[in-house]
Amino acid sequence: MDTAKIRKFDITATFACLGTLSFWAVGPIFIKYLTGYVDSWTQNLLRYSVACLFWLPFLLFAIKRKRIETKVWRKAILPAAANIVMQSLWAGGFYYIGPAFMVLLTKSSIIWVAGFSFVLFADERTLVRSKRFWLGLALSAIGVVGVMYYKEDFAATKTITGIIIALACAFTWAIYTVSAKIAFKDTDSRSGFSVISIYTVAGLCVFALLFGSVEECVTMGAWQWACVVISGVTAIALGHVLYYAAIKRIGATIPALVILVQPFIVLAISNIIFGESLNAIQLLFGVVLLTGSALALWAQQHLRQNGPK
Repeated sequence: MDTAKIRKFDITATFACLGTLSFWAVGPIFIKYLTGYVDSWTQNLLRYSVACLFWLPFLLFAIKRKRIETKVWRKAILPAAANIVMQSLWAGGFYYIGPAFMVLLTKSSIIWVAGFSFVLFADERTLVRSKRFWLGLALSAIGVVGVMYYKEDFAATKTITGIIIALACAFTWAIYTVSAKIAFKDTDSRSGFSVISIYTVAGLCVFALLFGSVEECVTMGAWQWACVVISGVTAIALGHVLYYAAIKRIGATIPALVILVQPFIVLAISNIIFGESLNAIQLLFGVVLLTGSALALWAQQHLRQNGPK
């Protein structure tokens, strides 16, 4: 065995993965809680503004020290545009369906990420010959359909609306992920996300003024404002940066596999706080969905190292 190929255990990347998982598990809980106090447009603006302010000092310092290239502002336009749409759909979905159900459906983004990767990245096209990869995508698709179909109130208008929003969110998340991968391949994750957050806040501000009721935020109490700040710092500011930091250190596969645990953690917390539950059949198909996603990610990593199987 070639010891040069054995990667040393990266404790920094490990903590980055676990930190991302923790922050992204509590994020949906905060969003669902705040649905009772402000509309989705206003909530989005408030939470992302907190994230933007959190990283703004770092961005200003980087600009002063000339550690950030001016082309980053241009590169961030497409990922930011996708992020604005994705964040709007992400927050909006929790006003119609439960946190765990929403998070589980958005894991279907693996299907779209694969599709975009085939088109944009030549080295990804060899996956077409991987039976393991196609099995993973098939299981993911079956899992998504099963989780939706066996929901007890599947035919309810509110549920259908939430499902459509969740699947659209998964699609735009894939656009955001792939575009950010291209744009910030050689850029510090904090710098890249700082610029994206500025653009995103500007876009969300327009949406909030057009479609939201921003004045509602003045009626929120201290705890609701604390939830805005905590979720903005953890789920957005720190979560995104830690995720991309982990990707840069150990590649995309392991962080993505770790994040697949997120729906079950969200379900456990949501069950206690909101009484949300998934029936046994939904849980089974949820496992099928996540297993398929994990298999597709594993096949992707395996194929890069050993060639098609």
